[in-house]
Amino acid sequence: MSNLNLHHLRLFRATAREGTLTAAARALNISQSAVSTQIKALEADLGHDLFERRGRNLVLTEAGRIALDHADEIFRTADQLAATFRAVGEQRKVIRIGALSTLSRNFQLGFVRPLIGREDVEVVMRSGTHATLLRALEAMSIDVLLTNMIPARDAASPYLVRRLAQQPVSLVGARSRLVLAGQGMATLLTKAPLILPTPETALRAGFDALTERMGIVPRIAAEADDMAMLRLLARSDAGVAVIPPIVVQDELAAGTLYELFQLPDIAEVFSAVTVRRTFPNPLLAEVFGGADPDPDEG
Repeated sequence: MSNLNLHHLRLFRATAREGTLTAAARALNISQSAVSTQIKALEADLGHDLFERRGRNLVLTEAGRIALDHADEIFRTADQLAATFRAVGEQRKVIRIGALSTLSRNFQLGFVRPLIGREDVEVVMRSGTHATLLRALEAMSIDVLLTNMIPARDAASPYLVRRLAQQPVSLVGARSRLVLAGQGMATLLTKAPLILPTPETALRAGFDALTERMGIVPRIAAEADDMAMLRLLARSDAGVAVIPPIVVQDELAAGTLYELFQLPDIAEVFSAVTVRRTFPNPLLAEVFGGADPDPDEG
């Protein structure tokens, strides 16, 4: 079927609709002989007669009816494809966002807030591991990845990285920790049970470097790689948490948790990772505010 093409199918479909070669040729503004020749070529490619003659009319055979069903579907798909590219530049209605499963929910909500409540926009949120979401980004099943982990990159990497925010990291605890905190940060770090991010995280690396410089061996009560779990452990007074205040902003506002000290030289960087596309989702420009990728990272 190497010669099968849309031109053959278009002539065949017109003939099936018009019922005669003459009418089809008139509708297509070409010669009757050209229509006849192309339909014969299509029949040769398919290996079946598509019409049988009844008087002056051409009637579809069983093979012809099957071919017409497929031709209609092919042209519907072609029309949809053309419409898709005609619509480039118009507002898309769906934005698909991947977020690292351990990322602050408050930060995620802040990112999508410009789109919340808009009747013309659907926001689809997916969570997962960094590797899984990077694969989804490259497969274009998500438009952007929200993360606090910068993907490994080299000259061949497709990633564009936008730094969205940098949040301080603090020691956060319940009211019961206030007395010890009054004796200073060094005492608090030495004597209080601590709730820490797991060792493979950037926050933990910064915290370990800080305690080493201070000559402190911390008492670790719990470790978690999930910000929501760090928040819950702090709320249950399992210890003093090393956590960005944005994660526990509701508890801080309500007075159920307290920001005891801000840790020096430690911050959590929130980034948005995309890949270069010919037709990027226009909604991304709205949530990014038109900002270009970080020149040092993108």
